[in-house]
Amino acid sequence: MITCEEASRLVSDRLQRRLGLRERTALRLHLMLCDGCRRFVAQMRWLQRYLRGATEREPASLEPAAELGADARARIVARLREAVS
Repeated sequence: MITCEEASRLVSDRLQRRLGLRERTALRLHLMLCDGCRRFVAQMRWLQRYLRGATEREPASLEPAAELGADARARIVARLREAVS
């Protein structure tokens, strides 16, 4: 069986390429037994959906925290866009 470290690498690799049958099987088996890695997969999926949505929206449509000023929000949005590019 693979370790949590190997599973997290495969989860990340899965975002970039199609895993082979042996890798997919090992990952599925590990995920059946490891609650922590299942949570990691859920978090990665959420992050991927969020980042895809953030790149499709204009900065004005992002929902910033109420306590941030307009210039702080603009800087955050700019940095996020740089990171996703």
